[in-house]
Amino acid sequence: MFGLLFFILFAPGVSEFLCTSSDLEMSYTFCDSTTHAFTFNLTPCSMMNKSVWKAALTWIPRSDIHFLKIVFHVWYDGAKALHWKELLCSGADDEYSVCGTLKGETLVAAFDIKGSRITFPKGNYSVLVQGFSDDSENNMLICLNFTMIVKQDAF
Repeated sequence: MFGLLFFILFAPGVSEFLCTSSDLEMSYTFCDSTTHAFTFNLTPCSMMNKSVWKAALTWIPRSDIHFLKIVFHVWYDGAKALHWKELLCSGADDEYSVCGTLKGETLVAAFDIKGSRITFPKGNYSVLVQGFSDDSENNMLICLNFTMIVKQDAF
């Protein structure tokens, strides 16, 4: 089944479906009260296909991206399952295409998520993804709250 592509200026707090299939349902909201020019696409929309998910992102940031730290908080059926931080841009010798994007420019990125490394048991997942423009995590560039419902265990 194909993922759905959304390009919208989101109303804050409104949940938007990312994709739905017989074994997976994903949606997301923005954490803040500001509207965003944002697109996210994920294919295939399935947990049973243990290959690589293809993701595509289009975003117009409200600040320059010279420094970018991404923080992930994952909960599984209400219990904290993962807390992970990744520095994507430091301002020197950055390898990611997002680095150096200026405020108001359209950022377009495509990347793979390797699903074969991860087994998700049936259940409800909440994933908070925060992007910060400083190491102290005081200046948030973007914040997304994903909901993922895995409808059946992988065999």
